Amino acid sequence: MINFQQVTKAYRLNGQDIPALQATDLDIARGEVFGIIGHSGAGKSTLLRLINRLEQPSAGRIVVDGEDVTALDANGLRRFRQQAGMIFQHFNLLSSKTVAENVAMPLKLAGEMPREQIARRVSELLQRVGLSAHADKYPAQLSGGQKQRVGIARALSTEPKILLCDEATSALDPQTTASVLQLLAEINRELNLTIVLITHEMDVIRRVCDRVAVMDAGRIVELGPVTQVFLHPQHTTTKRFVQEAEQVDENAQHDDFAHVSGRILRLTFQGEATYAPLLGTVARETGVDYSILAGRIDHIKDTPYGQLTLALTGGDLDAAMARFAAADVHLEVLR
Repeated sequence: MINFQQVTKAYRLNGQDIPALQATDLDIARGEVFGIIGHSGAGKSTLLRLINRLEQPSAGRIVVDGEDVTALDANGLRRFRQQAGMIFQHFNLLSSKTVAENVAMPLKLAGEMPREQIARRVSELLQRVGLSAHADKYPAQLSGGQKQRVGIARALSTEPKILLCDEATSALDPQTTASVLQLLAEINRELNLTIVLITHEMDVIRRVCDRVAVMDAGRIVELGPVTQVFLHPQHTTTKRFVQEAEQVDENAQHDDFAHVSGRILRLTFQGEATYAPLLGTVARETGVDYSILAGRIDHIKDTPYGQLTLALTGGDLDAAMARFAAADVHLEVLR
C-alpha cells in the first residue's frame, strides 16, 4: 500500500543541510496497522508526514496504492490527501465549530457532496465513534478522549484508504488511551483501513500494531512483526523501549540474580503454548527443581505471550533444556 524508495529528508538551517531522514526503503502492507516508534528527534514524524507530503522529500520516491505521490501537482495532491486521513496529538479541532461541523468540514471543503448526504455521513461517523449524543457540543465541552474521537471521525469523513496517526494518544490518560486504541483496532478490522501510527510508547505498539519500525537518528534500526521485535529485541534502542514498557531494569535484575544458584534461563511462549503446563511436566520428567525469578503473561494485539526467567537446579539440566527447546518455546541461557 505504501512504498518508500530511497527516501531522504534534510532541513536547511543556517546554510547547512540537517538530515532528518536517511535513505529509507520501506513497505507497508494494505490493511495492516504499522507502528513507528522512536525518541524525540528520531525522524518518525518526518517519515509520517512525508506520506501525505506535509513534508517534501529531499530525494527518493513514495508510492501509495500504485501512485507516485512525489510527482503530484497541487491539484493531484489535494485529491490524494482526501484519501489520506490524519489525526493529531492535540486534536486540531476548530473551537468555534460544533462536533458535527468539525466532522463535516473536509466534506464541505471537497465540495462534491450535497448537504443532506453530508449530514447522513456525519451522523454515521459520530455513531461509529460513540459520539452521537454530542453532535451539537463544542470542543471545549468535551474530554480529551472525546476530542480525539471527533478527530478520528473527521479523518474518516472522506472514506480514506490510509489513516495517519501523529502521536494520537500522547495527550491522553492510560484508560482513555486504551479506548482510543480499541477504536482504531475496530476501524482497521471493519474497514480494512491501512493505519500508520507514530508513538514513543512501546505499549501502544504492543496493543494495536501488526508490524513496527524502530527509528534512531533518522534511520530504521529494527523492523518486523511486533511479536518478534517486542519479545526478542536486537537493537539497543529497541531493548531500551521494551525495558521501559515492562518497567524492567536489566542491570538491577542481573545484580539480583547474582546470589541465585543454578542455571538461569529465560523462556518465551507465544499463542497456545503460553498456557501449556510445561514447567511441571519438565520438572517431573527430568528431576530438576526450578525457581521463578521474574515473569509476565500478557497479549501482543490478539496474541497471548509469556516470558519467565527461571533458575534450574538438580536433576538432568541438559535434558530439561532440550525438553524446553523441543517445545514451542524460545529459550535463552542467561547464565
